[in-house]
Amino acid sequence: MAPDPWFSTYDSTCQIAQEIAEKIQQRNQYERNGENTTKLTVTIRALLQKLKEKIALLKDLLLRAVATHQITQLEGDRRQNLLDDLVTRERLLLASFKNEGAEPDLIRSSLMTGGAKRGAPNPWLLEEPEETRGLGFDEIRQQQQKIIQEQDAGLDALSSIISRQKQMGQEIGNELDEQNEIIDDLANLVENTDEKLRTETRRVNLVDRKSTSCGMIMVILLLLVAIVVVAVWPTN
Repeated sequence: MAPDPWFSTYDSTCQIAQEIAEKIQQRNQYERNGENTTKLTVTIRALLQKLKEKIALLKDLLLRAVATHQITQLEGDRRQNLLDDLVTRERLLLASFKNEGAEPDLIRSSLMTGGAKRGAPNPWLLEEPEETRGLGFDEIRQQQQKIIQEQDAGLDALSSIISRQKQMGQEIGNELDEQNEIIDDLANLVENTDEKLRTETRRVNLVDRKSTSCGMIMVILLLLVAIVVVAVWPTN
């Protein structure tokens, strides 16, 4: 699906507003240092004009989309809110450029929020964090890079811990498999031994019964022999 031309225009417009904010901050810093700001001033004027034209284009695109029912009324209202934020930002930029009330801190506050986000509150109305107040752009950038590096180091350490835990889990799993095989072998051995014991027990019982029968037969035979002897033995 092709990207919506309205949002692509909106994104490029936000980038222009961001660039203007950076240029104004840079110009104000040059002024404080007594440096020449003519070139920056010309650049900012051109960017402000470009921003104005982009906002007008966004208004025209939005009106066409609503009139031709390309978008719903709810979506039209959402885009109108985004457009209103851009208009407010344009006025703040223009006032800051002319030094008519808007403070440079408002511009830097916008830079710290990463520019405009669709559907998000107006970043120009957000207060700059205490830890970045009074810092220049280069210092803020270095601070952010340091934070990112610390986060990367933390992620690397976490990844290493997870890898070690995974390896330990695999080793434990292998050990459990080996133990299960040993237990299975022992179970088979016990079952075979138990079967042999039952077989030998049956044999012993059989032998015992046969032995008992043989003993009884011998006793009977002996008794019969005794009777015969007594019967045929001549009496005096």
